[in-house]
Amino acid sequence: MAETTGASILALSARIWQLMSGQDVDRLEQLIDDDAVFVHMGATFTKEQELEVIRRGQIHYRDIHVSDTSLRRLGATAIVLTTMEMTAVVDGNEVTNPFVTTSVFIENDDHWRLGALAFTRLLTH
Repeated sequence: MAETTGASILALSARIWQLMSGQDVDRLEQLIDDDAVFVHMGATFTKEQELEVIRRGQIHYRDIHVSDTSLRRLGATAIVLTTMEMTAVVDGNEVTNPFVTTSVFIENDDHWRLGALAFTRLLTH
């Protein structure tokens, strides 16, 4: 296992949000494990389904304002909690929600990739 700092994992997480917001599916695809899962408020997607939704503009993660991040390392697994307010366009409708997202990163062959991303909508902000 290559030694990876917490800061570099947090930077990877931020990069993924940037690519999602920019709808840069080609670069985003390289940072996601092939067996990754995405848990939304109303659906669960595979990697290919999530990328296709972004590619087609069905979900556009437009404005992401992060207020807090934390990281917990568990060997070759890293869990990043991100508190944010996100404005997204979902099937043509603009919505703004406060979320905590749970991103699970896994290390394989000295590379960290996103293995799971789950959205939890906060009741209060």
